[in-house]
Amino acid sequence: MDAPLEELARRGQAGDRDALDRLVHAIQDRIYGLALRMLWHPEDARDATQEILIRIVTRLGTFRGESAFTTWAYRVAANALLTARKSRVEEQGYTFVRFGEELDEGLSDEPPSPEPGMEESLLLEEVKIGCTLGMLSCLDRPHRLAYVLGEILEMDSEEGARVLEIEPAAFRKRLSRARSDVVAFTSAKCGLLNPSRRCRCRRRVTRAVALGRVDPHHPLFATDASRAREFPRVLAEIRRLEEVRRAAALYRSHPDFAAPSTIAAAIRRLLVYR
Repeated sequence: MDAPLEELARRGQAGDRDALDRLVHAIQDRIYGLALRMLWHPEDARDATQEILIRIVTRLGTFRGESAFTTWAYRVAANALLTARKSRVEEQGYTFVRFGEELDEGLSDEPPSPEPGMEESLLLEEVKIGCTLGMLSCLDRPHRLAYVLGEILEMDSEEGARVLEIEPAAFRKRLSRARSDVVAFTSAKCGLLNPSRRCRCRRRVTRAVALGRVDPHHPLFATDASRAREFPRVLAEIRRLEEVRRAAALYRSHPDFAAPSTIAAAIRRLLVYR
């Protein structure tokens, strides 16, 4: 059985490089998943994840065990992500109004053109994940973090508050506002969650490919064809939920994002010379 993260952290503090390597390996996917949801583009998330993991390793001595190690690691990540330079999507300054206007453009009822090397289910998955992650960028960073922690990662207000270093009441307030904004937008625009709305991933594929936002030969998010084929069944389950719960369920249906292997290699090089 793997050692608990707290034990690995204590061993790492004592200079055990193998424990440090195992600790980084155990948390890198979680940190990357948080960074990707905050920054949208995998390259931006990769760079942020590497920087965060370096901070975790170099500041490990400040971990006192007063909370779970994952809570402490997420706090390091949150502090870094709140102050990181703008991602390529954030540079575009999206609001829910502008995002909604773009979703209304270029919808097509024509079947998506076959794309060599990428089956239709993966194309739809690529559009779905890219679009829903893009919605998050319409929230400012503090509210985006609260939404990701509370709705997607399902942290309670006590843990979320410890991560963000605010009071639980303040965390609940941020989460409530972010949830309200996301639910209002998805209810008004997203045909996945509200079947009466026009926008559907299938209707957006052609436009997304034409604009270069989806590259059938180099998908950013959709790599698991079997999971993509299962989504219609998952969506049916999501639509059975109350409307206010559907958006969070859609985000939780995303794949478990895995950190690129290059990140672990870079951290190992750091440990060698540490």
